Order: sequence, then structure tokens, then C-alpha cells
Amino acid sequence: MTDNKEKSKTKNEKPQEAETVIPPLDFSSLVLPFYTQALLSLGIDKDSESDKDRKNLDLVKRMIDLLDLLRKRTQGNLKPEEGKFLDSCLHQLKLSYMERAKIIKL
Repeated sequence: MTDNKEKSKTKNEKPQEAETVIPPLDFSSLVLPFYTQALLSLGIDKDSESDKDRKNLDLVKRMIDLLDLLRKRTQGNLKPEEGKFLDSCLHQLKLSYMERAKIIKL
């Protein structure tokens, strides 16, 4: 009898779905999407489907401007490590942007 109950129980159970990993809710979760989009738009890699350059410097500049705005609006309210993280992301993006736009040569 136990075998029948176990069999019917396993038939009625839903198959386990792959668990979605949700990143922690912290300041970097707000910064990283802008930073990542800007890096991709620098044209460092090509689109795998079309083999075209992904460079879009206007979008990179917009992402930098948005992160700068975020820094100004959160000034004095961030933990030291959050401020350093945002500053380092901005610094890297600005240097990469200026190099790609041929403003500076590194």
C-alpha cells in the first residue's frame, strides 16, 4: 500500500523548476546594469549574431551621465565602499570612453 501512495504522490508533484538566483539588494545592483551596458556599448566585443561592432558612444556617454547624476544625488548618503565602487566604475568608463572617442590615447 505504501508503494501506491508514494507513486501517486510523485505523479502529482510538480517537477522542480530551476531556481532563479536573485542578486542581493544593495547599491551595486543599481550601478552594475548601467556600467555593464556602457561596457558593451564601448564596442569591446562584436555582436555574435551579426558580427557587427556594438560601439555606441552616445549610449556610453548617456550611461556615464546617469551614473554621474546618481553620484551627485546620493552624495553624503553612501557608505564609503559604495562611493568608492561608484567612483571606480565612473573612472573606468570615462577613461575607456575618451580612448574610444579618440580624445586621449592610452
